Amino acid sequence: MMSASAFARRAGVAALVLALLGAFGWVLFRTGPLAPIRVTTVQVAEGALAPALFGIGTVEARRSYLIGPTAAGRVRRVAVDVGDTVAAGQVLAEMDPVDLDERRAALDASIARAGSLVAGAEAQLRDADARQMLATINARRYVELGGGDFVSASVVEAKLQERISAEAGQRAAEAGLAGARQERARLVAERDALIRQKRTLSLLAPANGLVVGRDAEPGSTVIAGQAVVRLIEPASLWVRVRIDQGRSVGLATGLPAQVVLRANPARPVPGKVVRVEPVSDSVTEERVALVAFDAVPAGVAVGELAEVTLALPAAQAGLLLPNASIKHRGGTAGVWVNAADGLRFVPVRPGMAGLDGQVRVSGELRAGDRVIVHSEKEIDAGSRIQVVDRLVGGGS
Repeated sequence: MMSASAFARRAGVAALVLALLGAFGWVLFRTGPLAPIRVTTVQVAEGALAPALFGIGTVEARRSYLIGPTAAGRVRRVAVDVGDTVAAGQVLAEMDPVDLDERRAALDASIARAGSLVAGAEAQLRDADARQMLATINARRYVELGGGDFVSASVVEAKLQERISAEAGQRAAEAGLAGARQERARLVAERDALIRQKRTLSLLAPANGLVVGRDAEPGSTVIAGQAVVRLIEPASLWVRVRIDQGRSVGLATGLPAQVVLRANPARPVPGKVVRVEPVSDSVTEERVALVAFDAVPAGVAVGELAEVTLALPAAQAGLLLPNASIKHRGGTAGVWVNAADGLRFVPVRPGMAGLDGQVRVSGELRAGDRVIVHSEKEIDAGSRIQVVDRLVGGGS
């Protein structure tokens, strides 16, 4: 016969086992694999969407200039520094002329000598003209005398030969004069080219602007086209913004924009889209747009990052849902509706989206339906769910 103490011990063990089994069952059905999946829901409602596009961009200058020499040379002086404001035509830098002055002096002397040669050729031509005229007159006279048998035929032939020689001398003098004039013109052209070349040694500002780069110092040797000074027009600053191709529907010139500069995020700057690049970036899958400021803000820097929001035309009212509630099942977009008879997957067609995460949808949904937004794990039509206000560390 079992003693009272043994019976009590067995009863205690049985109670403990029952308590553990109860706790295990509670854990299994409340927080274990058999527990309902916790979800958050939202009620489908009608509303008007404020569509917009968002992108990150950088401030650039629409008009910038790289000022440098047209021929290789050595920098003589740089008259400006970074941050200086310059006017159109102002001297920014000068190149060393090296031997240009001596070459011009040599050309001036050659031109003077060519002028003397031209004067000599003109005198020779006048002499040849006089000889040709005299030879022509003598030949005509001796031909008449030969016709009357007053002189022999050999004398007439000699006079005719003298006329031919005089005419050849005249043509040679004309050719000599033309050659002398051409040589003088060539030398004058070389001198003019040298003068223009010397003028290019002064690097001038092509427009009013701001110096943003000083890339060479006096004594440096630069090649043709290499920049000595970089210049921008501050009034031409704009933002090159990149927008995801998948969210770029409606991107067009003229859209109003709000630009938030990284240096002053508290003051958005208004602007508008002035150009949409016809070529997209196939690597980053982005479209590029250029946004001009309505008024360029003071202190903005080239290369500064900016957040750009583009306002699209107002969309018609419709059913709105959070973008996170839209799931894809077998290639079909839809939402999970928490109906009275259980869960069901309702296909929808997503439309325009807003920056607040709301998407306009169409399909078999009705206003007032409860749609699952986030869930701890994947759900299906047979899942047991528990609606909560928010998930802590849950999945979606």
